[in-house]
Amino acid sequence: MFAVIKAGGKQYRVVAEDVIRIDRVAAEPGQVIEFGEVLLLGGDKPTVGVPTIAGATVAGEVLQHTRGDKVIAFKKRRRKNSRRKRGFRHDFSVIRITEILTDGAKPQTTPPARPKKEPKPKLEGEAAEAQAAKTAEKKAKKPAAKKAEKKADKPRVKAGAKPATKAKKK
Repeated sequence: MFAVIKAGGKQYRVVAEDVIRIDRVAAEPGQVIEFGEVLLLGGDKPTVGVPTIAGATVAGEVLQHTRGDKVIAFKKRRRKNSRRKRGFRHDFSVIRITEILTDGAKPQTTPPARPKKEPKPKLEGEAAEAQAAKTAEKKAKKPAAKKAEKKADKPRVKAGAKPATKAKKK
């Protein structure tokens, strides 16, 4: 199931466990916030709001507050010695969508626990040997190329240099 929500004057298509970046909200990291303006609910039977869907909410956990890239506003009026340089960084909140609720259900006040990633199982027998052979093959270095022996009898000429010529007698 997905939903289209409106936050900060923009619309976002979200699914549970999505991470979105919206305009800054007044909530601390770790808190759960509610988005009440749900414009569309999708899935088996899509529901379109007029303009919003009554009783539908989307809950999300605030992960962190960040700032966007710096935008430079440089204004110059030619021939008048007038220059103005001003920088701006937009404030954002990073939100993880926790659940999409319908029929007036209330979201949980605490964010759900995140499942921890389990390490990959170790390979046994022939599969382990094949894996070890692949890693050893990647790590193997090519031997260094042998340098050509220097010839002492001819002077070395730089690439692109003109050959020396004898001066003409008068």
